[in-house]
Amino acid sequence: MSLSEQPSTLSSRLAALAQRLGLIGRVPRQILERASSLRLAFKALPNTRDSISWQEGPPLQRLVELPRSALSGPVQQDKAQAHAVLVRVVELQEQQLTSFDLRLIDGLSNGEPEQAGFSTLEAYAASERCRQVRIISYKDFVKSISLALPRFLAGETINLRQASWHGARVFWAGEQHSEAFACAVAYARRRELEITLPAELASYRLSVSGLAELQRGYHVLAMPGAAWSDPTFMSLLLDNGLPYARLALLRTPGAPEFLLLPKHSAEATALGEGLRLAGAPDVVKHLQQLANAHA
Repeated sequence: MSLSEQPSTLSSRLAALAQRLGLIGRVPRQILERASSLRLAFKALPNTRDSISWQEGPPLQRLVELPRSALSGPVQQDKAQAHAVLVRVVELQEQQLTSFDLRLIDGLSNGEPEQAGFSTLEAYAASERCRQVRIISYKDFVKSISLALPRFLAGETINLRQASWHGARVFWAGEQHSEAFACAVAYARRRELEITLPAELASYRLSVSGLAELQRGYHVLAMPGAAWSDPTFMSLLLDNGLPYARLALLRTPGAPEFLLLPKHSAEATALGEGLRLAGAPDVVKHLQQLANAHA
């Protein structure tokens, strides 16, 4: 195919796509064509690493109690409709366990950056970060775990959490003295000490039905920060009065922001399809892959 044939071929493909999607009006077809030609710094959404850190992965648990104020956009109704779908994407089950073996814990929730590179508490306990914690005897063990759990000897309930996107890993939900806790659990496993406490376990799971509803109703695309100052993109979004909502769920520096475009609008659908062709990551597809990976 010669270079002179490429534009017409691309136009034909876009026209065929517009027809298949029912974008028969001139404006939706123009939006599709302009959006597909955008050159923005799209980046693939990162995969969740196998890590002891609860923070090493998307904070999808926030969707369960997502405040309405977390969504931005010009029209309250558009934000409310998007919010109603988003809060059903993740399910929370809370359990009261009368006896839980602490040796089954292999994750920490306080989010210290050093933890992200470790896949087991044993590896973390052997690191420079935990060097000041020395456990040689059972007395040392009790002293160390009591730093993290001051009422350990009284049998006070421990708080735990799980998330389907972290696999079967169980995380301690405490915030203080994580080094002492990690070393104590590693010592208990090594010495085969059975240490049990009552526990409250919060389990988060991606909902198959919630994801299906989100996919039916919305294009959800990961937009780079520079997009919101790109004149062509903003013109497509605002000049035609498109319904949309924005969600800044990922809080790491430079993280993309999610753009939700309702599929009931032909113009919003055209923009969503065009952005996808331009390279915008499909957030729903990414979440479905996460759900399938740990099904």
